Amino acid sequence: MSEKTKPYALITGASKGIGKSIAYELAKQGYPLLLVARSDEELKALSNDLQDKFRINAFILSIDLSTNGASQKVTDWIKSNNYPLGILVNNAGYGVWGNFSQSALSDQLGMMQLNMNVVVELSHLLVPILSKQKQGYILNISSTAAYQAVPTLAVYSATKAFVLSFTRALRFELAQISISVTCFSPGPVDTGFAARAGLSALNKMAEKFNMQPDEVAKMAVKAMFSKKSEVIPGFTNIISVYANRILPKAFIEKTAAGIYKI
Repeated sequence: MSEKTKPYALITGASKGIGKSIAYELAKQGYPLLLVARSDEELKALSNDLQDKFRINAFILSIDLSTNGASQKVTDWIKSNNYPLGILVNNAGYGVWGNFSQSALSDQLGMMQLNMNVVVELSHLLVPILSKQKQGYILNISSTAAYQAVPTLAVYSATKAFVLSFTRALRFELAQISISVTCFSPGPVDTGFAARAGLSALNKMAEKFNMQPDEVAKMAVKAMFSKKSEVIPGFTNIISVYANRILPKAFIEKTAAGIYKI
């Protein structure tokens, strides 16, 4: 299948981390890209590099997705340019670390908007476009935090649990119109997530358990095209999630609180 016949892939949070690595992975496979993030300079540099290396189209839209109406602006951009969208990668998101009662409410609400509302908005707005393809795909990036409550990351873990549950239900509904929906839930990845969250507690642990974004992206794209329902990359992450299912919740939450303590 040539680029001319391949549909476009929209990637949110594409300027760095997992989103950037997913862009490279899809570009390697010849998919034209629609790259969305806040940083105009980083997006331009990424687009130029992808087009030079892989000879694919890589169009950009610099926008803060957490602002009101941003998802509709992304949709209008796609429609006005008649991009034949076949893949939606809901990757944009961030975490806020700290005791909930002592963290700024505006930060928590902004995180909820980006981690949850934007996933719902873009999915709802873009399903009609995705359904025009013989086969469409939605890849939602969650986290192993989705499988347990995490003190000091209380709202973040709850937003990721939402993404997991939403993906499961949406997958069932959209199977009838040939759109496969996958939830990909990595553990610690060597990106800027911990720094943005202010998570100094992860510095030492990260050196031992971090996965690399290129490695994670390759697994995520493979899971999506294999039409997997949900995937947890890495043996250690899989074991930790299954432990959450059989061990007492009080023990799991106390352990998590010890890892992420302030």
